[in-house]
Amino acid sequence: MSSRDPSADTSDAAGVDVPLADPERTRAPSVAPYAGPAGGWGALHSVGRHVAHSRAPLKGVRSLLATNQPHGFDCPGCAWGDASADSSFAFCENGAKAVAWEVTAKRVTRDFFARHSVSELLTWDDYRLEDQGRLTEPMRYDATRDRYVPIGWDDAFALIAEHLAALDDPNRALFYTSGRASNEAAYLYQLFVRLYGTNNFPDCSNMCHEASGVGMQVSLGVSKGTVRLEDFEQADAIFVFGQNPGTNHPRMLGDLAHAAKRGAAIVTFNPLKERGLERFADPQDKREMLTGASQPISSRYFQPKMGGDMAAVRGISKALFALETAGRFTPDREFIAAYTQGLEAWRTAIDATSWESLEAQSGLTRADMEAAAEVYAGAERVIATWAMGITQHLHAVGSVREIVNLLLLGGHIGRPGAGACPVRGHSNVQGDRTMGIDERAPAWLIDALESRYGVPMPRQPGHNTVNALHALEAGQAEVFIALGGNFTRATPDSLRTEAAMRRTRLNVQISTKLNRSHLVIGEDALILPCLGRSEIDRQGPQALPQAISVEDSMSMVHGSAGRVEPASAHLRSEPAIVAGIAEATLARVLPSRGIDPGVVDWQAMIADYDRIRDEIAAVIPGFDDFNARLHRPRGFWLANAASERRFATLSGRAEFAAEPLPEAVLHQQLAARRDDGWLTLQSLRSHDQYNTTVYGYDDRYRGVKGQRRVLFVNPQDLARLGLADGEWVDLVGLDHQGTPRRAPAFRLVSYDIPAGCCAAYYPETNALVPLESAGADTGTPSSKAVAVRLERSTRIV
Repeated sequence: MSSRDPSADTSDAAGVDVPLADPERTRAPSVAPYAGPAGGWGALHSVGRHVAHSRAPLKGVRSLLATNQPHGFDCPGCAWGDASADSSFAFCENGAKAVAWEVTAKRVTRDFFARHSVSELLTWDDYRLEDQGRLTEPMRYDATRDRYVPIGWDDAFALIAEHLAALDDPNRALFYTSGRASNEAAYLYQLFVRLYGTNNFPDCSNMCHEASGVGMQVSLGVSKGTVRLEDFEQADAIFVFGQNPGTNHPRMLGDLAHAAKRGAAIVTFNPLKERGLERFADPQDKREMLTGASQPISSRYFQPKMGGDMAAVRGISKALFALETAGRFTPDREFIAAYTQGLEAWRTAIDATSWESLEAQSGLTRADMEAAAEVYAGAERVIATWAMGITQHLHAVGSVREIVNLLLLGGHIGRPGAGACPVRGHSNVQGDRTMGIDERAPAWLIDALESRYGVPMPRQPGHNTVNALHALEAGQAEVFIALGGNFTRATPDSLRTEAAMRRTRLNVQISTKLNRSHLVIGEDALILPCLGRSEIDRQGPQALPQAISVEDSMSMVHGSAGRVEPASAHLRSEPAIVAGIAEATLARVLPSRGIDPGVVDWQAMIADYDRIRDEIAAVIPGFDDFNARLHRPRGFWLANAASERRFATLSGRAEFAAEPLPEAVLHQQLAARRDDGWLTLQSLRSHDQYNTTVYGYDDRYRGVKGQRRVLFVNPQDLARLGLADGEWVDLVGLDHQGTPRRAPAFRLVSYDIPAGCCAAYYPETNALVPLESAGADTGTPSSKAVAVRLERSTRIV
């Protein structure tokens, strides 16, 4: 294996995830309440600081003005939908951070790698690694020198092909995908991997919204949301479950603010009080900016305990049936009779559930749930939105289906101003799944691929993210290729994840910036630098600029074309890199199976991405005439059968789910152990963060400056445990075998969060999430419900 100095690893045999230090930090850390609204001048000042930090301010400003604009590029941040382009800027604060991070003038060259060993870089934190700037040329790990050294593109492709061809089973290779890959790159990737012979597609969806797709597929026959952005302009009530749009998808705040201004009720369920769900000042509203005014967002704000949302929603429904009995609410009986089944079984389950059990599990009072029901009963059009506060639990599918039940009861599926809206994370995570990045490939997709290319495709399910890590641990996988992302930091159980990744024979990372996944390696490793979303992608003999496409949370597909020159002449696009790997690999693999490796003309498709889109149109439903439709303003909408009240379930109807509530969610299980320091932890993002990318050490809306190792705790819990705001503690968890896992040195912050619950940032807390604690039907880690015990720390960061 590697010759690196093992003393450089940032872990130890006792199961401790050691905090990584950044020697360049100069500001003293502090915590103080934030008095302002979300957005407003605070957001504009933040944008200015991050653009300046990129060392390319003019380039940054020009890039921002092209973000989410016609003939511009899609923001590399979140997947919230784009409104019609009627503004000179259509980006949010965190989108601006993502763009500035990408167009930075900083560079990671061969000289950088000559100066810094992998062992040294392993001691750097996530922010410092990515803040070095853009990767500039392909690099290969040299174990004898413990450094990355340059390698040519053709040699890199040949090395990958050599490793893949040498495997005795294609299922010993793993092919990860990040949500920022374009539709074109994702389609080529899944085509290549299936021609190679496996469905091993661990991807970021496995770790976030898998439960949304699974739950809605069973209930509605679709795995995507049923609303369009225009529906937010017509809704009478919007129920927001388990999400923090102010940080994770700030453009959503504008749509919520507009809805609130016209009188729509916004009912929020979130354990933490989040400023973006309380008040918002729109940076594009001149009056608000000049007067310091802001718009209230939530008309009602409820704080369930972690994992209590399913019980909370069931309580709302129980209250609605009571209102029906009192003659104050009428379910949509016509819709229910014509389009659904299972109502009576669900109502029987609700009647059998006591208010005492609903209160105990949800952490809300009966009066809270009845108040939410009153809002629902008074609305003609209801939207329900949710994110990972719902999906990262063991019972997440049940929670999603319970939310759908609530919508079905009022007929709020398949009509304007109403519907289900799971808010996805990364900008094309939904599109990647549409393109076939799916370890459980549907039969129709395999049939279509076989018909198009005349080659047998694998049909057995492949590995999701958690199963991929188990396969690496067991020595059943040897080659790992990542199309974007930071797999090592995105996954749970950090110590085991890193140990598993060190078992690889080849680790290939297709990336724009340096991150920890480039450093946690086995025998051999490649860094393949790619173009960013903002950069001009020239292809073919005439070097013609190309456009790619993405799909947002509302199933809108639109084009994206970079507007700035690439960070290096040695960069290649993601589609070109995938094609290069595919061509080199399949030339070795397919002839032995009696298949012509020229079954796909990879280079022809790279020369003109229209040809990739022609292939997509021939295989993926809904993409007819793809190239022509892509250039419409805002692109085009992928038809959604459930939005038209056509339900592709086994019964042909929308299904009410009568799933039982969990016997006891984690906060209930730990209630008797709180005096010993046990709490329910959820991981979350800071405001200076997007997924695993850390833009800085501040969390403005939560009042945190200059630090990330903080733990938000209810003041009653601090008093009961004899701890005080500002003290330092270690977080101690247990793996599936009861072995301690310790994340040291977190500063306590007294915060408005339910008693018995606490919250801290990931990836710093990923070490505490057991790999085995994942949904059986989703494989999604339960990162929003982790048992931790607090101990006074002997270390301070």
